[in-house]
Amino acid sequence: MTVNLGTLGLWRAAGDLDAALAADVERLGYGTIWVGGSPPEDLRIVETLLDATERITVATGIVNMWQADPVALARSFHRIDAKHPGRLLLGVGIGHREATREYAKPFDTMVSYLDVLDAEGVPRSATALAALGPKALRLSAERTAGAHPYLTTPEHTRFARETVGDGVLLAPEQKVVLDPVPESARRTARPVISLYLGLTNYAANLRRLGWTDEDMAEGGSDALVDALAIHGDAATVARGLRAHLDAGADHVCAQVLPSDLDPRPAYQAIAEAMEV
Repeated sequence: MTVNLGTLGLWRAAGDLDAALAADVERLGYGTIWVGGSPPEDLRIVETLLDATERITVATGIVNMWQADPVALARSFHRIDAKHPGRLLLGVGIGHREATREYAKPFDTMVSYLDVLDAEGVPRSATALAALGPKALRLSAERTAGAHPYLTTPEHTRFARETVGDGVLLAPEQKVVLDPVPESARRTARPVISLYLGLTNYAANLRRLGWTDEDMAEGGSDALVDALAIHGDAATVARGLRAHLDAGADHVCAQVLPSDLDPRPAYQAIAEAMEV
């Protein structure tokens, strides 16, 4: 059985998560905390969050296959799962060509990495794969509980569901800005989004969805920024998150921007609007 994520989660960089925040968001009704970035193979931050809570799931979004030894990662999984059975989803992924000197044969690397996790007894139902394109999406369906797409839109979620089929976990990330003024919301979102537009895998995925090189120039067109970072009041943001669920997602995780402010008010407003 796949780990229970609930329908609404939050995505936040590992360095911006702590026990107190985890307890607060659990009380708000969130189903999952996604530990963003590339958390190390010891998974200590995951253990800290689970120790501080009672029911919420913690997922890694994602452990980088080039940086984390799979045998050590499997040991960490078993250590934590023994303490908190069924509450850890191990999200793994290949990272980015631009950030990894050894980046070669990424598909073969994903397969080999999943082979090791299998051999070390990590249940496929407790793993997920970062996936955007059809080949990786199909692999996520064949070898793990499902896919965790990042920097996507409901249109991609619909494509992903058609690719993986029914009964496969689909848990996209969606950036959000609780700001009803479009100009200032874009000023908040564009610097974050621009970091990803020069990365091959994200750019290729956006082109597959119909976005152009002009859309991806100079930090992203207004239309692209609006699609990748939903902005408005809580009700508007909630509609944007539900659009992923309507397109076939089982779960959607919100990354609140800006990340340097206390996110609790935004998390509360989103939870209330989503009626979790």
